[in-house]
This record gives sequence, structure tokens and C-alpha cells, in this order.
Amino acid sequence: MLQNIGVPGLILILIIALVIFGPSKLPEIGRAFGRTLSEFKTATKGLVSDDDKEEVKKPDLTAIEKKQDKSIVS
Repeated sequence: MLQNIGVPGLILILIIALVIFGPSKLPEIGRAFGRTLSEFKTATKGLVSDDDKEEVKKPDLTAIEKKQDKSIVS
């Protein structure tokens, strides 16, 4: 999606943002945007690591458990 914007498109977006928000608000908006991206990044890393932990927690059945399962079925 953002691959086709290019440098002229980014310059145009920055000029429009400067006109709309003014030079005093742009640093605040940039900081807020950066914080949002970093929080999103840490949250997605947490979700990915939680999935990895769940996969590790699922052990295979041992021979004793298999025998117990067979006796329950019988």
C-alpha cells in the first residue's frame, strides 16, 4: 500500500499536514504516532510469543496415558 507513494507523495503529505496542524503541533503528533507504533509492535510481539508458549505446553501422550485411554474406551 505505502510502496507506491514515493518521495514526492511524502513531501506533499507533510506540506498538507503542516498547513492543517501548524508547525507547533507537528512534533506532538509525531511523538504520539511513534508511541502508538511502538506499543503496537510490543503487543504483537507478545501475541506471537504467547502462541509459541502454547505450542510448547502441549506434550505428547506417554505410554502410561495411552494405556489409561485404552482402558477407558474398552
